[in-house]
Amino acid sequence: MMRTLLVRGLLAGLAAGLLAAVFAFFAGEPPVDAAIGIEEAGTAAHSHAEPGGHAHGGEEEAELVSRDVQSTLGLLVGVGAYAVAGGGLFSLAFAFSYGRLGSLRPRALSALLAVATFIVVVAVPFLKYPANPPAVGQGETIGDRTALYFGFVALSLVFAIGAAVLGRKVGGWNGGLAGAGSYVVLVSVAAALLPSIDEVPDGFPGSTLWTFRIASLGTQLVLWVALGLIFGALAERVFTRQAQLVR
Repeated sequence: MMRTLLVRGLLAGLAAGLLAAVFAFFAGEPPVDAAIGIEEAGTAAHSHAEPGGHAHGGEEEAELVSRDVQSTLGLLVGVGAYAVAGGGLFSLAFAFSYGRLGSLRPRALSALLAVATFIVVVAVPFLKYPANPPAVGQGETIGDRTALYFGFVALSLVFAIGAAVLGRKVGGWNGGLAGAGSYVVLVSVAAALLPSIDEVPDGFPGSTLWTFRIASLGTQLVLWVALGLIFGALAERVFTRQAQLVR
């Protein structure tokens, strides 16, 4: 059964990744192109402002991967790989949770897990460390920014698991409220203690910044909603077939 669910999770992740990549292409690539244009304009202005800047004004560094490939095949491969890996982990979480969270049917449990995953792994960390387009952020701080982001994701996940355990022990509506409340308090304290990062340069268009961030969040939303619905349908068929064989 575990192997069957894992395969279904990988397939659901692949399908969800395709949908998310299409959304990212239409919603996310325009602000990325705009941000790259701003970055290139700033680099060119800085080059001409420096002494001798005209000497290499016509030379450009060769791109290892063209922008056209990055925005199409690269986007599809990147989102697809992330979605397939997420689908595999999602199927394992589903297998562990099935039967432990009441009598939820596979579709309902899959949808619940997808919503919870989006909130805990994506939405909450996004509120503290939102995604930034090109030209936002300093190159020398990328390691620190990445570590802080994934550290907060890990904390949010640990707090969510602890809240779920607490809610299950208390039971009922009181358990749900206790678990949700404890998660909100813990994640709020962590967000307040972790350092903030604000490297948006002066003059960067706010519309470009927020269009990119909304598109980034929307891509994740499409991915996890699609994954929850598709995997739920596949898992429902697996358990229905198993029940028929038992009979």
